[in-house]
Amino acid sequence: MLPIYICEDDSRIREAERAWLEKQILVEGCDMEIALCTATPEELLECLVHEQRQGIYFLDVELKGASMDGFRLGQEIRKRDARGFLIYVTAFEDLAFETFRYHLEALDYICKQNPEQMYRGISRCLKVISKRVAGEQGERGQYFTVRTLDVVRHIPMEDILYFATSGRTHRIELHAGKERLDFIGSMQELEERLGNRFIRVHRAYLVCADQIDYVDLRSREIVLKGGERCPFSRGMRQRLANEHPSGH
Repeated sequence: MLPIYICEDDSRIREAERAWLEKQILVEGCDMEIALCTATPEELLECLVHEQRQGIYFLDVELKGASMDGFRLGQEIRKRDARGFLIYVTAFEDLAFETFRYHLEALDYICKQNPEQMYRGISRCLKVISKRVAGEQGERGQYFTVRTLDVVRHIPMEDILYFATSGRTHRIELHAGKERLDFIGSMQELEERLGNRFIRVHRAYLVCADQIDYVDLRSREIVLKGGERCPFSRGMRQRLANEHPSGH
C-alpha cells in the first residue's frame, strides 16, 4: 500500500486535499492510504526515517514560516525515497524550470487557485501513479489482488504463506508474513485460480508449496518458513511425505 504525504501550510487547502484524496482512494479502490497531513517539512521528514516504502508526496512550494520551501523539501525526500512521486500543489503555474534546476523529477504541478482544477489534477495523478505501479508490479513478478474494506491490495505471490477459511461463511484469510487480510471468496475457486503453486492440504487450508519448510508427520502439521503451522488431512499424508522432508 502506497503512503500519501501532504505538506501544505494553508490549513483550509490542506484539509481539502486530504478529503478529496480519501474520497478518490475509496471510489477508485486505490492501494493507497493517507500517512500524514502536515504544515511542517520536519514532521514529514521524520516520518520517513523508518519508512521503506515508495511514497506519494503532495507538496506546497512556499510553506510560509517553515525552515525550507517545497523544493528543498523535495530534495530531502529524494535522499530518502528516490522513487517517490512528487506532486506540487501550488499557486505558481510554471515550475518546470525550478524543479529541473533542483533535479526533482516532479510528476505534476497542480494549480490550487481553482478548487475544481486542483481536484481534477489530484485525480489525474492518482490514476497515473496507479498505472505506473501496476506496470512495475507486472515487471517484478506476479501479484494476488484482493479487495478488503473497500481498498484494493496487491500482494506479491512470493510473500503469501497460505489461505485459510475463517469462522465466517464465504470468508477467506490470506496469511503473508505478519499481514492478515480477510476477504470474500471460496477455497475451491482459489485452488483453481492459483494452480499447482498452492496445495490444498486440508479442506480449510491452501498452502504455498514453496513456503513449506518441513512436514511434521507425528503432529500431522506442515511447518512453514517462519514457523507457522497448518494441519493437513489424512489423505494428504503420503503425498506430503513423498514431496517434502519430514520432521526435525
